[in-house]
Amino acid sequence: MATTKPQKTPWYQVKWYADSDTPEERQLIWKLDLLIVPFAILAYWCKVLDQTNLNNAYVSGLKEDLGFQGNELVQLQTLYTIGAVLGAVPFSFLLTYIPMNWCIPLLDIGWGLVTLLQYRSASYSELAAYRFLVGWFEAAFFPAMHYVFGSWYRGDEIGRRGGLFYVGLMLGNLTASLIAAGTAARLDGVNGLAGWRWMYIICAIITLPIGILGYFVLPGSIDKPNRWVLNQHDIDLSRARLEKAGHQTHGKLHLKDVRKILSKKHFWYIVVVDILFWNSGIHGNAGAYLLWIKSLNRYTTTHINELGSIAPALGILYVILACFGSDLFLGPAWAITASHIWNSTGLIILTIWNVPESAKWFAFATTYSAYGMSSVLHGWVNSQLRGSPGERGFTLVLMSAISQSTTAWTPLLVFQTVEAPRFPKGFPFVLGCSVGLIVTTWLLRAYVTRLE
Repeated sequence: MATTKPQKTPWYQVKWYADSDTPEERQLIWKLDLLIVPFAILAYWCKVLDQTNLNNAYVSGLKEDLGFQGNELVQLQTLYTIGAVLGAVPFSFLLTYIPMNWCIPLLDIGWGLVTLLQYRSASYSELAAYRFLVGWFEAAFFPAMHYVFGSWYRGDEIGRRGGLFYVGLMLGNLTASLIAAGTAARLDGVNGLAGWRWMYIICAIITLPIGILGYFVLPGSIDKPNRWVLNQHDIDLSRARLEKAGHQTHGKLHLKDVRKILSKKHFWYIVVVDILFWNSGIHGNAGAYLLWIKSLNRYTTTHINELGSIAPALGILYVILACFGSDLFLGPAWAITASHIWNSTGLIILTIWNVPESAKWFAFATTYSAYGMSSVLHGWVNSQLRGSPGERGFTLVLMSAISQSTTAWTPLLVFQTVEAPRFPKGFPFVLGCSVGLIVTTWLLRAYVTRLE
């Protein structure tokens, strides 16, 4: 079948649909958008809320209540990462075999239940076990959602939807700070529970209903659709429009395919870019911004958490600019480059460190530009591997597992809690990764161009 590529939209014309989409296709796309995008935002919001609330709990009394002294915070973050890496391994094979409208909601409910259990933590070892399990259940969520995007949307459509999806990450970081601020101010001591313990209870109450909702609204994939929400005509039209754009809509991953994928240079080029991406933003996961605010010794616990919401709020803007810009006029390589020039600007200031305090506020405000292009990168991978659902699913999961595994040990080396807030090794390391990401992105672009 001949394939057709939608024409690029002029930068000044922001359009949700391509000019080549028929009225019937636009109606279908709108239906898919209503089913996938709102749930994706809500579920990602909950995932990040339940991942990052540890940093807020730490500066809200957990450190003192559980008697933390040294690098326990970064160790707990590492245990989460180990759980996430180990949890991703089975899903690298399973994405093409299990319905996504079952898989993703069950994972959501799993991490929601473990989040609830964290409110009762009485020791470092107990909290460590919970953090590992939260990581395990959250492991496949991000690549699985991108697999769903790639199952229903063309390459030129994923960036915008993926960008809105990634707003959930910023909302998770933002609301973790606001929930921590609210519980510290209003619930601390209620029923004998500290404010940070109430934070975990509230996060779980938010998470669990959204997991249940996913079963009813996620459309699954074309091979394994959710017929609660899609009829046969929707499925046939979706398959036809994707195949017209050169996408393969069926196929499973077999063990014999794994060796073939791993022997490709293309796979390893993608992995190198993704490793640099994951490590170019670990200062955000390490809680550097919150730890710096606390080190100023002039703000209450409530105010620290409120101020902590500034950087992720700006991150929403970074995501929208990167993802819409990529789809509409920049293309993936330039969108990634622009995001990390901005990220590098802030990191240069933090590396120098001995600058006016106002410069540090600015530098920390650039933190979430490191993540702003994530959906651009993963949408680009979806598009590059559109010819094989099995390879696409395997690559999305395994690239994340390999890349995230590196962040299990790099923070232990360069973002040790006892070196906060200066992190003399951390900020230069992240700056190097950000610059390296820009370089390898263009090398990957040149390689993909040659393949095409």
